Amino acid sequence: MLFFLLAGHALMDFALQTDAIAACKCRRANHPLQQAVPWYYWLTAHALLHGLAVGTVVRWFGYDWPLAVGFALAEFVVHWLIDLAKCEKLFNIHIDQLLHALCKVAWWGLLAGEVVRS
Repeated sequence: MLFFLLAGHALMDFALQTDAIAACKCRRANHPLQQAVPWYYWLTAHALLHGLAVGTVVRWFGYDWPLAVGFALAEFVVHWLIDLAKCEKLFNIHIDQLLHALCKVAWWGLLAGEVVRS
């Protein structure tokens, strides 16, 4: 499961994140598309896709809908905050990616604990 959580992250953060999303999700970016669509729409859409990836993997591994939605929402919030901090230059892309990977390890660990309790 951890592999698929990390692969989903790579898919959303690299393969499917367009140059426009990467630039426009940052509040201080100077991109023409930000004239029409505010930065927080871009960042929210990007984080929602990450939540979708996590929720899909969790559900695919047989967990129930409430748990999958809970992890999807947690990923959405945490991804939004991490990317906001990176955009504000509180840390670089290496720390950004480390934090995202640690979140996937945390989700995996919490879900493994759920299996033990079940």
